[in-house]
Amino acid sequence: MAPQIVFYDIPSTLPSKAWSPNTWKTRYALNFKGLAYKTIWLEYPDIEPLSRELGAAPTRNKPDGRPHYTLPMIHDPSTGAVVSDSTKIAEYLDATYPDTPRLMPAGTVGLHHSFEDAGYPLLAPLYPFGLPASNARLNPVSEAYFRSTREETWAKTLEDLTPKGEEDIAQWAKLKEGFGKMNEWIHASGEGSAYIMGDAPCYADIFIAGFVIWIKLVLPDKWEDMKLWHGGRWATLLRNLEKYEAVV
Repeated sequence: MAPQIVFYDIPSTLPSKAWSPNTWKTRYALNFKGLAYKTIWLEYPDIEPLSRELGAAPTRNKPDGRPHYTLPMIHDPSTGAVVSDSTKIAEYLDATYPDTPRLMPAGTVGLHHSFEDAGYPLLAPLYPFGLPASNARLNPVSEAYFRSTREETWAKTLEDLTPKGEEDIAQWAKLKEGFGKMNEWIHASGEGSAYIMGDAPCYADIFIAGFVIWIKLVLPDKWEDMKLWHGGRWATLLRNLEKYEAVV
């Protein structure tokens, strides 16, 4: 039996611990491919030291130019590879385990990158809602780190970042509009299509689902509204991918 892949995720106080949209993408991907893995939970201050110790590449640079290390990250004992960033992990899993279901069907890697580039701006209105709500569900050591780093990035407190009143209504409407655009992309694959590529899920659907489940978990009141959007598209997506939600 091949050694289990080690998957590093960030814990929360939620029952399953899993919450982050980015690490959810990798969890969905591992479960979709049916690969044996185990989760190791890392609090925020421990991510950079372990990433450096394992030799993981930084996912981007901080504003001052220093390398920035983030999760998800996997360590595959079968190959010795350490890979961070959910999209790079998906590409690695497809290349290394070609006999398992493909996340990015042959010839679509570039299209998946383009999908992400187009999708992230549509999701931008979510962060003022999702970041404060996520912070409230972190363990104390991660909460302090998350708060200080996000407040530095946004130049305001998380309390001030949270939309209120008319701003809440406007921001939520912008998010609905963005998801409406993604709904159009799915619908373009054919009337009744459940996924971006038609009848079968791919990594683009997992990308969307990572953010949808984030809303469901940390913004339950907002989820009650969102699950009705676009004919129930997003609630259906999560139901369809529910078999890939196992936290192991």
